[in-house]
Amino acid sequence: MSAMVSSATLSAPTADGVSVGVPHVEAGGVPGAGRVLPTRAELAAVLPWPGLRRGSTVAVHGSVSLLFALLAEATASGSWATVVGLPGINLVAAAEAGVSLERLAVVPQPGSDPAGVIAALLDGVDLVVVGGTAQVLDADARRLSARARHRGSVLLPFGRWPGAEVQLRCSGARWRGLGHGHGHLREREVAVHAEGRGAASRPRSHRVLLPSRDGAIAAVPTAPTDIAPVVPAGTGVAENDSADTAVGIGAVERPAARAHLRAVAG
Repeated sequence: MSAMVSSATLSAPTADGVSVGVPHVEAGGVPGAGRVLPTRAELAAVLPWPGLRRGSTVAVHGSVSLLFALLAEATASGSWATVVGLPGINLVAAAEAGVSLERLAVVPQPGSDPAGVIAALLDGVDLVVVGGTAQVLDADARRLSARARHRGSVLLPFGRWPGAEVQLRCSGARWRGLGHGHGHLREREVAVHAEGRGAASRPRSHRVLLPSRDGAIAAVPTAPTDIAPVVPAGTGVAENDSADTAVGIGAVERPAARAHLRAVAG
């Protein structure tokens, strides 16, 4: 199961007097300890590096499924990850996406000094996800990116982040599984887009299954079948990421490997 961080080798006090500890990690946050954290090949196709480069800041926009896909390979390979400021994160969806919950620590509410908490976590954790409730000033965001570079951690803001080297987002969602008016939604084909600065200045796009039938990211088959756009009821908006955001964090989970929709409490 994931860890609700409470005590460890490093800690950062909040205004409420609660210390947020950092799990002890032998190689985490140490510059030079493996310069690139592994990712699936489907994501490496859009990143400017063969994985997640230590010291980088990679902002993920709108898609929780994409966020989980970034964490999956690294945590499965032994890296630690922390999610800060996403109080309703769906751990069932994370596990189905391949995230190793044994190496995932969750800090739902970072208190009144989120920048201090995030800074402490960057000192000892390989990947640090920052959600919307961990609001930081633009100046603090840039300082935290600099700290990630110095400590060799990967900073993964979920949403806007000044100075992020790479911006990732999904578009063009098409669900698979529906036949002629019947069937189950089994997997979703999307385009993953990357743009940014420096090595990421050339925009890249790659179509993937996210999620695939087993819940993880996968390559798109050469002869796609049973593809149907889905319009969320009452919104009149097709192929966006608003539903994906709710899927990963809120009360309704995305299609699971058993090919049916389930309600999961956040």
